[in-house]
Amino acid sequence: MVKSTITYEGELACVAEHGPSGATFNTDAPVDNNGRGLNFSPTDLVGAALGSCILTVMGILARRLEVDMTGATAAVDKEMVADPVRRIGELRVKVTMPAGISPENQKKLERAAHTCPVHKSLHPDVKMPIEFDWG
Repeated sequence: MVKSTITYEGELACVAEHGPSGATFNTDAPVDNNGRGLNFSPTDLVGAALGSCILTVMGILARRLEVDMTGATAAVDKEMVADPVRRIGELRVKVTMPAGISPENQKKLERAAHTCPVHKSLHPDVKMPIEFDWG
């Protein structure tokens, strides 16, 4: 079990601390929801978690396959919806990989991306298409 502690700082801002490491980051409500938009919003963090999870799971497999994916990126576009309640409606992910990865390994890595725990943990109403660019 990993414990995170979040402290409300006022003005719709929080500081989150990762228990094991002591690392911290700030959050803020987005401008379109009464905030200042000075940091990641909680829903922005969901998108960032999805992108980093996808790359991490792909990286675990790439290591096993002896494939170097250094420099790979995951760009996540978050779209909010308001009906019936305000929530994340879609997280569109574009994974850009370095050139030179064989088609066989590309297929394996794409399958791995869809097994990311964050992807599997989000509600099925949240659309999460993943597009791949293989350099």
